[in-house]
Amino acid sequence: MQESTITMKGQTTLPKGVRQALDLKPGDKLRYLILDDGEVRIIRARSARELAGALHPLTQRVVTLDEMDAAIAAGAKGQ
Repeated sequence: MQESTITMKGQTTLPKGVRQALDLKPGDKLRYLILDDGEVRIIRARSARELAGALHPLTQRVVTLDEMDAAIAAGAKGQ
């Protein structure tokens, strides 16, 4: 388990193992996810450039709302 100490200014140094695990470099930004159970997850913020291509390209056929409704109705009937 990695740990660090908080300074009077509320600052800390991330341990080397944490920086390596998140592939952090000087100037990188972090995001903090505060969970309901009181725990916090630290993740490396990603730039829009890094997110490019994260979504699949629109190579599938576009379906109409009527086709979606029909597929939902068929699924609800167990077909």
